[in-house]
Amino acid sequence: MMDSQEKALEQGKLEEVKKTEETVEAVETVVENVEDVKPEEPAAEPVEAEKPTAEPIADVEEPAVKVEEPSVEVEEPSDIPVADVTEAEEQEAETTEESVRKTYDNKKDLLERLKELAHGDETPSKAEVDYLKTTFYKLHFAERDEQLKAYINAGGDPEKYQITPDADEEVFKAEMSIIKEKRQKAFQEQESEKQDNLKKKLNIIETIKGMITSPEEANKRFQEFKSLQQQWKEIKAVPAEKANELWRNYQLYVEQFYDLLKLNSEAREYDFKKNLEAKTKLCEAAEKLADETDVISAFHQLQELHQQYRETGPVAKELREEIWGRFKAASTVVNKRHQQHFESLRSKEEENLTKKTELCEKVEAIAKEENKSSADWDKHTKEIIEIQQEWKTIGFAPQKMNVKIFERFRAACDDFFKRKGEYFKDLKEKFAENAEKKKKLIEQAQALSESTEWRSTSDKLINLQKEWKTIGMVPKKLGDQLWNEFLAACNKFFEARNAATAGTRNAERDNLQQKRGIIEQLKALLDETGDNIQEKVQQFVEQYQAIGHVPFKEKDNLYKEYHEILDKLYKELNISVARRRLDNFKSNLKQMADKGANAIDNERSRLMRRYEQLKQEINTYENNIGFLNASSKKGNSLIDEMNRKVQKLKDDLELTKQKIKAIDTENAEA
Repeated sequence: MMDSQEKALEQGKLEEVKKTEETVEAVETVVENVEDVKPEEPAAEPVEAEKPTAEPIADVEEPAVKVEEPSVEVEEPSDIPVADVTEAEEQEAETTEESVRKTYDNKKDLLERLKELAHGDETPSKAEVDYLKTTFYKLHFAERDEQLKAYINAGGDPEKYQITPDADEEVFKAEMSIIKEKRQKAFQEQESEKQDNLKKKLNIIETIKGMITSPEEANKRFQEFKSLQQQWKEIKAVPAEKANELWRNYQLYVEQFYDLLKLNSEAREYDFKKNLEAKTKLCEAAEKLADETDVISAFHQLQELHQQYRETGPVAKELREEIWGRFKAASTVVNKRHQQHFESLRSKEEENLTKKTELCEKVEAIAKEENKSSADWDKHTKEIIEIQQEWKTIGFAPQKMNVKIFERFRAACDDFFKRKGEYFKDLKEKFAENAEKKKKLIEQAQALSESTEWRSTSDKLINLQKEWKTIGMVPKKLGDQLWNEFLAACNKFFEARNAATAGTRNAERDNLQQKRGIIEQLKALLDETGDNIQEKVQQFVEQYQAIGHVPFKEKDNLYKEYHEILDKLYKELNISVARRRLDNFKSNLKQMADKGANAIDNERSRLMRRYEQLKQEINTYENNIGFLNASSKKGNSLIDEMNRKVQKLKDDLELTKQKIKAIDTENAEA
């Protein structure tokens, strides 16, 4: 009988323990008493780490601004804010991580994803939106560079290249505008939801606070308490500034409520054991994060472990310090790696700032240099483009300086390209003016191309060609076209002239032989003597002048040879002949005297008239020589010929003067 009673009693105790265990198992957070509460969570705020992207140069979007990474010191949980992570935020993080990993090789796929985000039900994440924006402009500017290269390779002028509007960019901007509005709306909804959640949690705290005022009712209201805990777990995000105080108050009153519970020791030990196992697994998971290669991912996983640790119930009082110390130590390792990672990033950003500052100084120096020609502008343009390409390979500078250094770089580039644009605008106007001048010369050449006045028209066309050379440059393509038109007009005339004068070339070669024969006969006169040498020279001169043109190439040499021999003959003949003529004149004076005084007077009068006539001719020739263009070959030849005539006239003048003097001497002696 006793055995059956003991057995029944034992069975009743087991059922009671089982029932109690089920009740305790549902409780999410249990604390022994207020004085024994120990910190169970290190401080760690979630950080949104973004991979720096290269910002575009000249005609590009402003660079994305990085999020400053927070401090990651490990603290007691009672002194730090609790990070309430909503399911939507968790899903966003997972979706963002997966989406950002995706590589887009063309704008079409990227725009499709952007449209899905803009018109879908999900709220686009900031990380993915920034990633899509950066990737789109990389593809956009790469495509623009390819278009420019194709234009230049096809022979296009880089200075005339104009960027064509991109329809994809307009679509991109429109979809981004929708996404911005969508995210703003979602943000406002989240803030509103956080305020509602705050009110709900405050109500739960007030309800639990009311429960602990009636200790005798604690066990009866345990199921209600359990329901409130479940509600608390289901309510997620609250305003961050309220999270710390809210959590401390919740824990305080939950712990006070559990102090009122009269649970048997077996149930409490079972609950502590279960919680210890759960927290041990969390410690192991945190310790494994030390081997995680992705530091950012490890940090985010740690935040999730903290959330789970916070939601796990207490362990036995004597094990609380130990289990918390283990979890805290594992958290410290991850936090230090995270902090070192961002310290490394900051160090790299300082290096990037130094590099970008040097590039700014280079561009500023180039922008200050004087550009005297298009070649100088082209040279400096290539240098700046190379610097811009180098800029794209450098990552972010520190957040406070990233935008400023970009603005400095862009300002220097803009200054250079603005002045370059003004230079080529002026040059374009000058090109247009030069083109008009050349078109007028083409019209004149075309008007002369049908002329048959070979000599005069040749001179006119040659003058037009000289004038053409004095006109400045025009764009190469137009310049080639104008030159071909001008050359065609000139060639048309000269080809017609050559065809028309082809028959005269044989005659010119015959004339050359005849003139060379006369030159040889003049050379032979140098060795002859006699009174009629001058007459012979005059005859040869008249014959030479009567002969027509010679080939143009032989003209100058022949002219030089002819006048050299003629100068020698004139030099010798003028002296000897003048003396002979004067002697003969003096001999004839006696015969004139025999005829009477009037004969001598008449002769003197004739000589005086001759004397004045020679003086006038000499004066006329000397005046004409002054008007000739000494720079032209033809002018030099004519001057030489006239100088020889003047010298001969002067010799005749001197001879006439001596004859007059001889008459006066004869009259004085008579």
